[in-house]
Amino acid sequence: MSASTHLAGAHSSQQQSTGERLEVAAGVLALLADRTRLALLDQLGRGEADVTTLTEACGAARPSVSQHLAKLRLAGLVDTRKDGRRVVYSLRHGHLRRLVDEALNVADHQLRSLPPHD
Repeated sequence: MSASTHLAGAHSSQQQSTGERLEVAAGVLALLADRTRLALLDQLGRGEADVTTLTEACGAARPSVSQHLAKLRLAGLVDTRKDGRRVVYSLRHGHLRRLVDEALNVADHQLRSLPPHD
């Protein structure tokens, strides 16, 4: 295999993984684009919670909260564990908590006309 063929193959593979990475990231952001799901993830960023706690925290109807949690679980963004008869939800990883925090920080800047910063 020539060097140019090898580099072309590596470049093609890199483009494919970049494209796949962008696709997955866009999917995560699309899930965050819903107010109820964003509120649920914000609450879960503070710690584990069951459906009753999450329903009270986000102010949505229980069936709606359950449906949103099912979507987040199916997408692999939240985990569950049983605690007796209750199902307790948690964020799957800290990256998601930081992503939600940053989205809310952007909102704070826009609402309060705060200057941009790094």
